[in-house]
Amino acid sequence: MVSTRPSARQRLLEAADRLFYSEGVHTVGIDKVIQEAGVAKGSLFYNFSGKDDLVAAYLEGRDQRRRDRIARHQQGLKDPIEKLLAIFDALNEAVSAPGYRGCAFANANAEALPGSVEAKALRTFRDWLADTLLALSEEAGFTDAADVAARLGLLYDGAVANSQLDTHPDAVRLAKELASMVLNNSPRTT
Repeated sequence: MVSTRPSARQRLLEAADRLFYSEGVHTVGIDKVIQEAGVAKGSLFYNFSGKDDLVAAYLEGRDQRRRDRIARHQQGLKDPIEKLLAIFDALNEAVSAPGYRGCAFANANAEALPGSVEAKALRTFRDWLADTLLALSEEAGFTDAADVAARLGLLYDGAVANSQLDTHPDAVRLAKELASMVLNNSPRTT
């Protein structure tokens, strides 16, 4: 009979994801993650070099899920404008999910030191998002693609913050409407 129980590594990552996201990276200790995962302490150190390594893996998983969500919303779209707006649809899906507590990267980075694994993970995701917005803005033929991408990034960040801080249910919808206005009113070469 084949065991269907997840590996110790997977259980640690799932427990870390639940606990770090709901309670905070800096308030949850390793012992709590180990207990929640139902593994021996040695399993943590066999799979991760320590808490920083576990935090980095947790944030990497969050990053990959966010990228996958965006890709799923862009699937089948050819028009770069539609792909840009689909990023907001993906964000709306995230903020509408039960238990949404804001951006995992920003939350983890709130008390982190410069150069920490949290700061690096935040920078990795933000650079990827900025590059994606810029590439799609260039593909759409905007005269000043960098300016369009910066405006969209600001709207994205505002929607993330407003959805969490003010529990504003329409923040992403409003941000998408404003993004559409930016896209419709920005000069294009094509």
